[in-house]
Amino acid sequence: PATLTSTPVLPAATPPSQPYWLRSEGTPGLSHVADPALIGLAENPPDFPVEFVFELAGQTLIVRDEPVQLIPGAPPAQARRPLAVIAPVALAFASEVELLAPGASKLIHVDVTAARAATAGTLGLDLPADWSVTPAAQPFALARAGDRLRLAFTLTAPPRATPAAPASALIRAVADLGGASYDQGRFAIRYPHLPVLLLQPAARLRAVALDLAIRGRTVGYLPGAGDDTAEALTRMGYTVTPLTGPDLTLEKLRALDAVVLGVRASNERDDLAAHLPGLFAYAEAGGTVIAQYNRPNRLKTATLAPYQLSLAGAAPAFRVTDENSPVTFLAPEHPALTTPNRLGPADFEGWVQERGAYFPSTWDEARFVPLLAFNDPGEKPLHGAVLIARHGQGHFVYTSLAFFRQLPAGVPGAYRLFANLVSLRP
Repeated sequence: PATLTSTPVLPAATPPSQPYWLRSEGTPGLSHVADPALIGLAENPPDFPVEFVFELAGQTLIVRDEPVQLIPGAPPAQARRPLAVIAPVALAFASEVELLAPGASKLIHVDVTAARAATAGTLGLDLPADWSVTPAAQPFALARAGDRLRLAFTLTAPPRATPAAPASALIRAVADLGGASYDQGRFAIRYPHLPVLLLQPAARLRAVALDLAIRGRTVGYLPGAGDDTAEALTRMGYTVTPLTGPDLTLEKLRALDAVVLGVRASNERDDLAAHLPGLFAYAEAGGTVIAQYNRPNRLKTATLAPYQLSLAGAAPAFRVTDENSPVTFLAPEHPALTTPNRLGPADFEGWVQERGAYFPSTWDEARFVPLLAFNDPGEKPLHGAVLIARHGQGHFVYTSLAFFRQLPAGVPGAYRLFANLVSLRP
C-alpha cells in the first residue's frame, strides 16, 4: 500500500450539499432542476471530485473518486460516508408555522448553530413587503463548533386579511458572515439500511394571518401513527394534554373540552380498543371527540365510533386525491361550519396534496350528519369526509380529511374547520 497526504481547500463558492431535485422550489408533482444533465441520477455527483493519477511503466491511469470518511462500527450502508459541504451556520425557526390575527404582532425565534469555531455575523429575516419585523437584523457570535444561540424577532402581520383572503407569508432566515449569505437549515435522515442523507433546505417559516376563533381551552390528544396535530392545537391557543389508552375514562377526561385521536390510532395503538367505552362515555356526558382517519386494513379494533361506521371497500374508491376538488356544503348551517368561524368555499382553497383518504364507506345515517362532499374528476361525490353524531349530551366526529397535511402546511381554512370541530358544544 501507498499513502499520499494532501490538504486541499474547498473553493469558497462551492454551494452547500443538497439533493439536486431539492435545490429549487418545486411545484406539486414536479421538481425544478437547473442542470438537465442531472435528471435521472439517483444521487448527486461528488461535491468535491478527485482524480488519482498513476504513472506505471509509461502508462497514465486515472481513477476518479471522491473523499470518503470511514466510520468504524457503523452499519454497512453507512460505513463509508462521502464528504458533504455544509454552511458555516445552520438556521432553524422554533416553529415551522405561526398563526397571527390580522395586524397583530408575535414573538418568533430562530436558532443559529455554528459548524466551526469563532463564527460571527448578523441574522435577518426576508419577508414580503406587507409584513414587518423588528429588529431588522441581530448580531451573533459563537465561540465553538456546535454552539447554538436563539434570537427573537417581533413579527407583525398585515391588517387587511379577511376570512375570504387570509394573508400568508413565507419568511426566510438569512445569516450574513463577512458578506456571504446563508439560509440553510441542516438535518440528516438516518436509517441503518440506508446511507445517511443530509438535507439543507432553506430555513423558512410559514406565517398566516387569519381570523380564527376558538371555544374552550383544554384538549386531550391521543397519538396515533404520528402527526403534528398537537402542535397545531397549541398554535391555535389550546392547552394540550397527552393521553394514553388508560387515560380514556370519564373521570380523567371530564375536565377536557375535547379529545382528539391521532391519525391511524385504531391501526397503531394496542391500548385503545379496551378503553373506547370510557371515551364514548365522555362524549355522552357532554364532551367532544374527534377521530382522525384510519386505514381499513390491520385495524386493531372494529369499533371506530359509538354508532355503526365502516371502512370496508376498495380504498382508492374512498379517497379524493385532487386537493383542488370542489366542495359541496351538505349541512351549511351545522355548527361545525358556522361556529365560532363561519366557513365558505374560500376555506377550501390552497389545500395541499389531497383532500383526504379512507373515507368511511357506510355509517349509521340516522345518527351521523355528513357535512361536506368532495370528488375527484369523473368520480361520484363522497360524503364521508366529516361525519358528526350527537352522542348523549356531546358529539362524536369522524373525519378522513388530511388535516395531518394541511395543518403543518399552514392552510388557513383547515385551521378554521378544525377549530370548529374542537369547539362543538352541547
